[in-house]
Amino acid sequence: MKAGTDLGNQAKAFMDRGELVPDSVTNEMIKDRLTHDDAANGFLLDGYPRNVAQAEVLRTFLVERDTPLQAALELSIAPDEIIKRLSSRRTCRACGASAAAGATSCSSCNETDLYQREDDKEEVVARRLEVYQEQTAPIIAFYRSEGLLITIPAVGTVAEITEHAIAALGQLS
Repeated sequence: MKAGTDLGNQAKAFMDRGELVPDSVTNEMIKDRLTHDDAANGFLLDGYPRNVAQAEVLRTFLVERDTPLQAALELSIAPDEIIKRLSSRRTCRACGASAAAGATSCSSCNETDLYQREDDKEEVVARRLEVYQEQTAPIIAFYRSEGLLITIPAVGTVAEITEHAIAALGQLS
């Protein structure tokens, strides 16, 4: 969206109205992004696909390009821990960076004006988890049936979770 492309502008219009971006727009944005040179030797998608229909579009696109998906990484965490982490997260008003729970200033720009985003409030996070269970959780079964699912625990520090992910993905042939 930052680049001001037609697809990005379409997505922004939906988001500005508080609506979900339709799969057709999201899928095309992902397809376009994966054709860039920096994705030629691999890529990591975060937050996409969000439903089985998107996963099927991604699979077809990658197979047509002779670059089938190698793995889907699931970060496993208890719902109460998700609520705790997200509802304690703060955002820097100056630069938009996320601040760790308990932080008094932004680690990116040192500003002290931190606030809680509306979508990080406990009741909103709980609702997001309900939506996840309804719409996104079926992707786990989809990728498990494809033999692509790798599950790692999302406990510990960001560095520790990253190490677990790299180790798990490093096992791919």
